[in-house]
Amino acid sequence: MERGLLWLPLLVVFIWLAWSGWNEYQKLEAYKIWAAGFDNAKFDIYSVLGVKNRQITWGKPTRKGMINLDSFSLDKVKEINLLVNDKPVGITSNSSEEANNLPRKGKTALEFSFVDQEQTRQIPFTDISLAAKWCAYLQK
Repeated sequence: MERGLLWLPLLVVFIWLAWSGWNEYQKLEAYKIWAAGFDNAKFDIYSVLGVKNRQITWGKPTRKGMINLDSFSLDKVKEINLLVNDKPVGITSNSSEEANNLPRKGKTALEFSFVDQEQTRQIPFTDISLAAKWCAYLQK
């Protein structure tokens, strides 16, 4: 009986890991269907982002699809900044030097400032280097 009680927590952890993997797989499958209509798209645990014809659409991934979708045109964007820990990080067009100058850790987001609005929008990222690549891609 003692052996059974020792294995019970391991069984619970295994079931939780299996459920977490299935949940993430369902999110990825929903993302694949959603991203098919875009020229370029990205997925991470914080957000999804799609670009088509200078139109950006982003939202939050779930198992049933994307929620809180928001869209705006790049034509209305005045400035795009890479934020790490809510502070702008300067990036250059030279990607090899850029990778060395980026911080290693921190809360990362792309910030979009608009021509006709004082508000900004932030799209969260998990990886700083991926956010820097998207920032450079969108600035072109």
